[in-house]
Amino acid sequence: MTHIDETGRARMVDVSGKAVTAREAVAEGFLRMSPATLALALAGEGAKGDVRAVAEIAGVMAAKKTSDLIPMCHPLPIAKAEVRVEPGDGGLSVMARVRTTGQTGVEMEALTACAVTLLTLYDMLKAAEKGMVLEAVRLVSKTGGKSGDWAAS
Repeated sequence: MTHIDETGRARMVDVSGKAVTAREAVAEGFLRMSPATLALALAGEGAKGDVRAVAEIAGVMAAKKTSDLIPMCHPLPIAKAEVRVEPGDGGLSVMARVRTTGQTGVEMEALTACAVTLLTLYDMLKAAEKGMVLEAVRLVSKTGGKSGDWAAS
């Protein structure tokens, strides 16, 4: 457990000795909803406007604020944050891709972007359907750093 010191106390990991490398992480998630709510979301003409565009912006903002939300995350210079909301079978699919050049990875930034995008979609569509379900938020891949590349199977 890298965020716990030898006495059991929480700590931020010291990355000062790590090499600066290009790093990228991709996360995904899904918001399950009824066909009627999906149609409303895709129309882009709901009472709250284009819910997909607003949610994508919220996800980018969340990636940049991750260290304010997750206590042991390092503040990072985000080089790229891309969030896409696309229709899927039974709801909306979210993909978040975050890049940096630094001494620690951006997995938490990608996951946070994905989760906040899903929450924003829920918030903007909840008047139409309160029973929507956030599903399967997960890290899809990461590149760079000491541990190298990783991809979900």
